[in-house]
Amino acid sequence: MSADLAARLRQRADQSRVPGLQRFFKTGPGEYAEGDVFIGVTVPDLRRVCRECRGATIPDILVLLGSAVHEERLLALLLLVETFRRGSDETKREIYRLYLANTKFINNWDLVDSSAPHIVGAWLFTRSRAPLRRLARSSSLWERRIAIIATQFFIRNGDLEETFRIADLLLQDHHDLIHKAVGWMLREAGNRNPTAERSYLETRYPRMPRTMLRYAIEKFPEAERRRYLAGAI
Repeated sequence: MSADLAARLRQRADQSRVPGLQRFFKTGPGEYAEGDVFIGVTVPDLRRVCRECRGATIPDILVLLGSAVHEERLLALLLLVETFRRGSDETKREIYRLYLANTKFINNWDLVDSSAPHIVGAWLFTRSRAPLRRLARSSSLWERRIAIIATQFFIRNGDLEETFRIADLLLQDHHDLIHKAVGWMLREAGNRNPTAERSYLETRYPRMPRTMLRYAIEKFPEAERRRYLAGAI
């Protein structure tokens, strides 16, 4: 079945898209996704294949997740999300554990963003959040991104505090992809509760990396944004 999944993707591959994808996802020497392999399948086509293959077994999906091809790993994660959503608690627990055991394959921002809220966030929402804090302290860029992006599920369900706690752990992170992710989740929290976001920023914004702050205040009124950026709040 895993071979069939890969074959379905390759039927939709467009090699003319590959150079652009390689640039966009930073696959060059020294970049964060150095050496990642693309075959040129669009996200809408990936989602079509996912709908066609919802009966795929977890072992087959895991084979796909271990692929060197980016789109195959993304398809595997989309299938895991669908299986998690439809699964029993036992199935959800298994997928959550397998997900965290295979983070070395969840190694680009789109792979994290399309899966972490729906698996890690969904599983931990009614459970201990300690695993998120462990991920936030990880040496792995992708595990740290999983930690903050997973909280998007909490935000959508009215819980903002975990986003703020994980943001505090990542406030001085060195990587631009974490700055963007934290700023994005703070902005999402602000969409739910602008007062809570402003309260969070009040004592922290002077210490924030510039990119993180820009993302966090992107939807603020222009005059207020300027005051934040000038350190005049």
